[in-house]
Amino acid sequence: MYEAIMVIQSWTEIVIGSLQNLWLGMVEVMPSILGAIVVFIVGLIVASGLGALTQKFIELLKLDDLLSRIGVDTYFKRAGLRLNVGRFLGQIVHWFLIIAFILASSDILGFTSLSGFLKDILIYIPNIVIAVLIMLAAVVLGNFLRGLVRASVMSARLHAAKFLGALTWWSVVVFGFLAALTQLGIAVNIINTLVTGVIAMLALAGGLAFGMGGREYASHLIEKFRDHTENDR
Repeated sequence: MYEAIMVIQSWTEIVIGSLQNLWLGMVEVMPSILGAIVVFIVGLIVASGLGALTQKFIELLKLDDLLSRIGVDTYFKRAGLRLNVGRFLGQIVHWFLIIAFILASSDILGFTSLSGFLKDILIYIPNIVIAVLIMLAAVVLGNFLRGLVRASVMSARLHAAKFLGALTWWSVVVFGFLAALTQLGIAVNIINTLVTGVIAMLALAGGLAFGMGGREYASHLIEKFRDHTENDR
């Protein structure tokens, strides 16, 4: 009987000790948890406010109307999308701030692995914005150069004005797309190899075309230049 009472007392002491340690641990961790929750709630409020403010500011600048006049919205409509620069940038700011405040909460709680992952995301977000700007610039520049090439070819009364304009547009847009992928860090080595191969192919094609089709004309120009210099003497 005495041994049973001792066993019960021992187990009671163990349980009470475990509960006390659990309570002390909760008391130590509770300020960090409350601080992380407060930081996260403040982050939600700040992110929503600044995201909406950014969207309103961009809408006041009327960038959508400017891009529509340039002709960028045509490509969004083909893809089934609606051009809305303000909403895009507003969402970027919104999620950037949310991730930043989650990172702050994670640091408070001491979640080092999660903090490292969130830092990588925050560092990567500007690359997405820059890649989008590169694509927009490529489309705008491609539209401008396409019109310029068409006008130049038509003014020179040459053929294939639409083809040359389309070729110019696709060249600019494809290189812009490759530059955007490089900015995102996607298949950088493959893209560099591809660009080098395309440039080498164009150089080789130009050299062959000149060698096969322009050889006689080149010799004619050289002969004419030589006659001109000899006559000046």
